[in-house]
Amino acid sequence: MRQIQRGEQIMIWIRGGRVIDPASGLDEKRDILLDEDRIVKIMPPAGEDGGDITRWIPVEQWPQLQVIEAEGLAVAPGLVDVHVHFRDPGLTYKEDIHSGAKGAARGGFTTVVCMANTKPIVDNEDTLKYVLEEGGKTGIHVLSCAAVSRGFQGKELTDMEGLLAAGAAGFTDDGIPLMDEEFVRTAMREAARLGTVLSFHEEDKSFIKENGINHGAVSRALGIYGSPSEAEEALVERDCRLALETGAAVDMQHMSSGAAVETVRRAKARGANVWAEVTPHHIALTEDAVLKHGSLAKMNPPLRTEEDRMKLIEGLRDGTIDMIATDHAPHSPQEKARPLTEAPSGILGLETALAVSVTHLVKPGYLTLCQLMEKMSLNPAKLYKLDCGRLQEGAPADLVIFDENRQWKVEDFVSKSSNSPFLGETLTGKVMYTICGGKVVWPE
Repeated sequence: MRQIQRGEQIMIWIRGGRVIDPASGLDEKRDILLDEDRIVKIMPPAGEDGGDITRWIPVEQWPQLQVIEAEGLAVAPGLVDVHVHFRDPGLTYKEDIHSGAKGAARGGFTTVVCMANTKPIVDNEDTLKYVLEEGGKTGIHVLSCAAVSRGFQGKELTDMEGLLAAGAAGFTDDGIPLMDEEFVRTAMREAARLGTVLSFHEEDKSFIKENGINHGAVSRALGIYGSPSEAEEALVERDCRLALETGAAVDMQHMSSGAAVETVRRAKARGANVWAEVTPHHIALTEDAVLKHGSLAKMNPPLRTEEDRMKLIEGLRDGTIDMIATDHAPHSPQEKARPLTEAPSGILGLETALAVSVTHLVKPGYLTLCQLMEKMSLNPAKLYKLDCGRLQEGAPADLVIFDENRQWKVEDFVSKSSNSPFLGETLTGKVMYTICGGKVVWPE
């Protein structure tokens, strides 16, 4: 059989892998047959009852068949990230759509949703069209949110209906908290009318003196005030209340506070259509990482205490937190080399997300692999009503194949940037193949 060619449209037989489908709960050794851009058959492994591949592939099609030996590997739906920054247009020295998509593929992601804080901002159809057209050239599915407010000013709604028609996945002013309650209420009412999603960066700046570092023991050791968890908790409380009032679907982005998790838990119990995400770094690290890594551990909202970290994990376990999303935020080495209080917040996430999650959630026993795939594939797809996130016959041929037990050292990135506290760390869980639309997009 011919060698697998990157981007080549062929039939693929994935043989003998541990197939994990979070939609059905399937977690068994199976073979999978892909034809064009669909999963056409999931069956017992070859040699077992019903597992003879020749039953499903006519002899004349054998020359087009590629085999991936997946014995000892997990086969799961391609990962879906609802929160990435590809910095394109306008800030492409940090990242661009093509380098970001390449990093996503390396990390096992087949679908990503870009944020709107580019230059120019994605508050108009022309900029949105550019992002979507460039994304269409990458080999994975690159979607984009549009801005909630024109110019990120928090005063005037964008043309949400027109932007949806132009292909916007949802709406966010991510990075800029929306402080005017009446404006937020208006935005939620419009989102509810249109059946779309609002994603909110929840930090009340009136509580914050130096962002990116938790107000606590570490900030005191550094001689600064930092950012207290109350900044997050205040806006989460407000927006849970408004979501319940308006019926809007609201995503609480990159949660960091244990108290805010409890607020979301109560809001869900009352019937609010509230969703919540957490980053891999917020479940793996605490504020102490700033002392070791400096600006490479600086992000908004900041890493908080061990107590907060454990409450985030409990939120994942009981379903209060629906998704793991990277908040992939590239910055140049020069920017991150500035003094701690001046360096920009944010770290890379796409290439290490699965391994960090396996290392800190699956291996300690907090989540099963199937539950992890629910958080990284199925639920993100559900939020944006996407046809992905499941491994079933007839579903899109978007898959990640990984070794959950393989240890590897984080030594480089295909992203343009390298701002990660995990650089040099040894993690467990290695992506071996990423397949999108029936084509192998990683490895190249």
